[in-house]
Order: sequence, then C-alpha cells, then structure tokens
Amino acid sequence: MEDTFSNLATYGYIGLFLYSLGGGFVAIIAAGVMSFMGKMDLSLSITIAFIANALGDFLLFYMARYQKSMMMEGLRKHRRKLALAHIMMKKNGSWIILIQKFVYGIKTLIPIAIGLTKYDFKRFAILNILSAGVWALIFGLGSYYSGGFLMSIAEAITQKPWIAPIILVVFGGALWLYLTQATKRKIKK
Repeated sequence: MEDTFSNLATYGYIGLFLYSLGGGFVAIIAAGVMSFMGKMDLSLSITIAFIANALGDFLLFYMARYQKSMMMEGLRKHRRKLALAHIMMKKNGSWIILIQKFVYGIKTLIPIAIGLTKYDFKRFAILNILSAGVWALIFGLGSYYSGGFLMSIAEAITQKPWIAPIILVVFGGALWLYLTQATKRKIKK
C-alpha cells in the first residue's frame, strides 16, 4: 500500500489533471486524502482539478458545437442519454450546468448537449468555471477533512479485498439502473 501512495505522490498531479478532464471524482478525493497524509499539496490539487475539470467541459462543448458530425458518430449508442440531458436542460435551465458536475453519469453529457444547442458560450463559460470551482473545493476539502475516515475504509478493503468487488458491483449496478430508468422510453396509453 505504501508503494501505491508513493506512486500517487510522484505522478499524482499529472493523473489528477488527466482524470479531472473527464470527471475526476476519484482523483480529487484521492488527492484530498494524499494531502491529508502530507504527500500532496491541497491547494495545488484543488487548483489543478478545477482547471482540468473546467477545461474538459470546454473541450466537450467545443467539440459538440464545431465538430458535430464526429461527435454524433461517437454518441450513436448514447442517444437516449443525450436526449435525457436535453430534457434536463429544458427542465432545469442553466442550473443544470451547476448541478451536472456532482451527478456521476451525466457530467460529460451535459456539455455535449449544450454544445449541440445555440446556448450562449459566454454564459456557459461563466457557469462552467463557477461550478468547476465549487466542485473542486467541495470534493477537495471534503476528502481532506475526512481523510482519516477514508484511509480507514481503504485499510479495511486492503485487509479484506473481497469487499471491493462487492462495493463496485453495487455502485455500478445502482448507476446502471438509474441511467436505464431515466432514459427509458415512456409509452403513453
């Protein structure tokens, strides 16, 4: 386990940046715990996660807005989830940009859905930067201040490795069920 922490401390900031481009929940939590342990700098970790997360959504928005044919080709299998993102945008308005960073599974779809519309880029940029900052602060500080608790969970999983697949299956199954139900075609009678 000490080798894992050593590698994370060595390559942690690069990994945090790359992982935060597409989401970053696990990376910012790991960086917060590593900061709690004194292996990483908390303010630098939060800053890197903030910049990468905002940049990732800008890239998704740009690709959807200016490279529609390429994006739609890759999203062919996710049409229902994209339709859900459009419905969420219409229902919640600009609030969805602020909320989407905290909802695993739609984080990458919302900027794409917004990029496919005529939504104003400046407004998107302001809300995206604001939500990326709030996201990085909440998860960075939250994981730092609960670092002891999270380390005890990691230690329990290290001692009983059979727990990890169960947790992953339960979490993955719950996410899959949510997305399946949310994107299910509703039949009107």
